[in-house]
Amino acid sequence: MLTLLIRREGELCVCEMTYALEESQPKVSRHLAQLRNCGLLNDRRDGQWVYYSLSNALPDWISEVLLAAEKGQDERLTLLQKRLDGMGNRPERRLAMC
Repeated sequence: MLTLLIRREGELCVCEMTYALEESQPKVSRHLAQLRNCGLLNDRRDGQWVYYSLSNALPDWISEVLLAAEKGQDERLTLLQKRLDGMGNRPERRLAMC
């Protein structure tokens, strides 16, 4: 679900993902590290925050699998995005949750 949510949002930080998924920070960070090590995610640091996005170097077949999975999880992803929307915009999210 992490990769699908990142795909929809473009980029997310750990605190945004823990809030949306209602999972612990260590669990989310562990999964993100594995996905980054596999080459599926990029990360960028902005102060104390680390933002994750899908790798630009993903093979076409992986992009197609993610697109199919996203379509299959549309309802759940829409609910997660509504949770993110409840956090406000990124500057507000940082103050409130991160």
